[in-house]
Amino acid sequence: MKSIKFASALVITLLAGSVFAQSTDTPRIEKRQERQQKRIAKGIDSGALTAKESANLEKREAKIEADKQAAKSDGVVTKSEKVKLEHEENRASKRIFAKKHNANIASSTSNTQ
Repeated sequence: MKSIKFASALVITLLAGSVFAQSTDTPRIEKRQERQQKRIAKGIDSGALTAKESANLEKREAKIEADKQAAKSDGVVTKSEKVKLEHEENRASKRIFAKKHNANIASSTSNTQ
């Protein structure tokens, strides 16, 4: 009798563990998205990013967000989905750097005469 109780408790514990191991949490990706949004905002504020460049970068970030939501839609974000999202973030980060450090400068809106 004790062995049946122990076995059923063990099965329940293993099942519960596998459910908790699978989740939709993506804290690293979310933190990275926040940091990259701040980098884009700083580039806009400093004039390092033109309107066209910032729109392109924002569009890219929106795509990553959509991909993240799609990964979460089935209730589980797999390791391969996380790797794909991190790869997209890496590419976006390189593009942010490249756009901020190219020769294009946003024109100022003030009129000096």
